[in-house]
Amino acid sequence: MSKTQRTASTALAALLALSVAAPAAVARTAPAHKSAPQKAEAPAKPPPEDQILAVINGQVLTQRDVDNRAKLFVLSTGLPVSPDVMNRMRGQIIHQLIDERLKTQEMLKRHINVEPEQIAAAISNIEQRNGMPKDALRNRLASDGVSLTTLIDQIRVQIGWMQVLREQLGEGGRITATQIAQREQALQAEQGRAQYMMSEIFVPVADPRHDENELAFTRTIISQLREGAPFPIVAAQFSQAQSALDGGSMGWVQEDSLDPEVVNVVRQMPIGAISNPIQVAGGFVIATVQAKRVVGKQMGTLVSLRQAFFPFDAPLNPQNPTPQQQASLQKATHAIETIHSCDALEALNKSLGEKRPSNPGTQVLERLAPQMRSVIEPLPVNKVSRPLVSMDGIALLMVCDRQQKNLAQQTPGEIADQLMNERVEQASRQLQRDLQRRSIIDIRPAAKPALN
Repeated sequence: MSKTQRTASTALAALLALSVAAPAAVARTAPAHKSAPQKAEAPAKPPPEDQILAVINGQVLTQRDVDNRAKLFVLSTGLPVSPDVMNRMRGQIIHQLIDERLKTQEMLKRHINVEPEQIAAAISNIEQRNGMPKDALRNRLASDGVSLTTLIDQIRVQIGWMQVLREQLGEGGRITATQIAQREQALQAEQGRAQYMMSEIFVPVADPRHDENELAFTRTIISQLREGAPFPIVAAQFSQAQSALDGGSMGWVQEDSLDPEVVNVVRQMPIGAISNPIQVAGGFVIATVQAKRVVGKQMGTLVSLRQAFFPFDAPLNPQNPTPQQQASLQKATHAIETIHSCDALEALNKSLGEKRPSNPGTQVLERLAPQMRSVIEPLPVNKVSRPLVSMDGIALLMVCDRQQKNLAQQTPGEIADQLMNERVEQASRQLQRDLQRRSIIDIRPAAKPALN
């Protein structure tokens, strides 16, 4: 190895140790689990893929459908999931797929079509919320033999169901200026009370007298979240609330818009914690709180960012970088010395193929992860950051603008969105109950052990 190569290798190793990944570049690694050696047992013979588990208004649900959804969960979380955990989840996956069949049938009945562009945008949103590079989720599924159709079908139902609900609400789905003004007055009356930036996963319970399976499933999901499974992806896969398509995000909510049982828990929750199962009307809620504030008052720093990303040709080995990776570091170092405006950094990113968006969006400095905040907070406007090295490339960030703002002041548009979300959620639960009552659902013997 030449002196130049040794220098670049040492530089990359040092940068990787010091750096944090850019907002859309967090690489997840599965934690190691040690267990005592156990006596090998003959594996149980798996059921045939075409085995029918249920028939929903004449439409079949097969073992293959359940297996693919289970694989999708395992791969998208990036965590090792034991066969025992998957067995405990199997019953809830069957329930969820039955509900999705009912929703799909209602979409067809109403002639609702979901465009491919809508599905692509939703997949991109999931990747961004989980800190994945563009197309990472698709590529991971393909490399692990899971049909992309499994993910597409799930997202199609989520998007199409929103259109069903808008149609169902009709004129009742129109938010008026008077209603926005009334909510503004209510918020003014609540000044000094708590508000929460939170996300949720809702697990419905069909029969409140027998909720053992749903409770066990909820606890299983919580254990995976606490081990590091990404909340947005788990919510997108398993939450039956309408917030699922947004990774479970509810935005800022005040206490009077939450179930009393949820309020009692979130008041005591540390930021970033995952709640225990919270029993509410109709099911269980898993909650996490990203931030807390007092209604009417929360000063924060808004930063407008730009980024450029130098992609690697292969995953980085810091001790043995490829020539392309060494060249990328040299180019990034040169850019730090020569670029002095956000427009120039954006042009650089486009010349590199724009593997990550040039504009990551306006960020609230106080809500950034501690490592990322330590990079952004001292960075002068129009000054390029130090190289931020991840396994798949090097990112450079620049602050274009900083401003102080009272973050607790909700705009009329934000209030309208909140009002609409509340109505949509109520309409969704009511319509799902109606569909279940009107449907003929034949659960076959092969599925009953998982559902009992």
